[in-house]
Amino acid sequence: MAKGRLSAAMWLIFVQAVITQGMAFTVRPTISYRALEIGIAPAWLGALAATYAAAPLLCALLVGQATDRFGPKKIMVTGTLLMALSGVALTLVGGTTSTLILGSVLLGIGHLMAVIGQQAAVAGLARPGKLQAAFGHYTLAGSLGQALGPGLIAVFGANATIPDTGLIFTVATVLMAASLVLAVVLPVRRSRVARGDGKPASWREILRIQGLVPAITITAIVLAAVDITLIYLPVLGAELGISAGIVGLLLSVRAASSMVSRFFLGALVRVLGSDRLLFLSLVIAAVSMALVPLGMPMPALVVLLVFLGFGLGIGQPVTMAWLAGAAPSGSQGRAMSLRISGSRLGQIVFPTAAGAVAAGFGASGALWAMAVALGAAGFIAGRNPLES
Repeated sequence: MAKGRLSAAMWLIFVQAVITQGMAFTVRPTISYRALEIGIAPAWLGALAATYAAAPLLCALLVGQATDRFGPKKIMVTGTLLMALSGVALTLVGGTTSTLILGSVLLGIGHLMAVIGQQAAVAGLARPGKLQAAFGHYTLAGSLGQALGPGLIAVFGANATIPDTGLIFTVATVLMAASLVLAVVLPVRRSRVARGDGKPASWREILRIQGLVPAITITAIVLAAVDITLIYLPVLGAELGISAGIVGLLLSVRAASSMVSRFFLGALVRVLGSDRLLFLSLVIAAVSMALVPLGMPMPALVVLLVFLGFGLGIGQPVTMAWLAGAAPSGSQGRAMSLRISGSRLGQIVFPTAAGAVAAGFGASGALWAMAVALGAAGFIAGRNPLES
């Protein structure tokens, strides 16, 4: 009976992850389109995107500590509520720069809380020895959301260069409200501390986990690469005359390919091992990212997005499962918050740097700069094997 309840809880987490990720990956590029619509220069889009990560970076560690103290469910409820409020603000008064910043900040904080809660819940519910599979399925659900979400842009963009942003914001708000309902009914209780001395792990113990810094660095670069794709592929499409509908489909192809890589993650780890798989995925992503801006025919561009998505899909679940297993019992919330803090720092640094590059070299320069960063992540992975 308990097993059934855990299974039901895990499935609800996966469904909520689909909606959470889908709406984040819909609203963020839509904010870019709205910014272009109201006359914001492309060079400022990176700075606008950084507001999504700046506020959450300041409170991520507190959110992790609150997750360990109050349990993941309350954090998920609060996070999805903030995401829904972001949608309301963007729908009703999203025609000014200040409102776009407000909506981006609310979306970022809400998404942070929802994701930390989800990851802590998955770590607590996963059976011993099944962390790789559990996080593979969890990130698979997120990839499904990332694949389906941008489809709204394709549906409401048709052949227009700028889609109907107001309608997209409205639909996203309704779906985020549905995600809030799922969080409220989720049967997940507060995680129990399982240390022999009965005391929770200290921050010092968590920070001393061997391999923590390389794992967080790799995750930050991978997630920043996903962000840069979300932000600058629409801009590249506008520069090359590619319709918003086609750009939305390309974003969905990237996310769907990540989903496939995560579906086969267990088999790939068994064949190649975690370290070799991580290294190869980063090399594939770096090469693909470097080739995307070259203005290739559409079939070739689709193939590149398939390879890019496959490469970017591996890093997150591999490092996530490793960290969940390495973290002391009862400290998963704080461990995940450290990982996400590093990721959000990368989401500030890399988009801002990409915006500076884009000011001189356009969207192509931003994508090429990210390709270099992915190559650096591959070097880090090769020099710092997690399995050791």
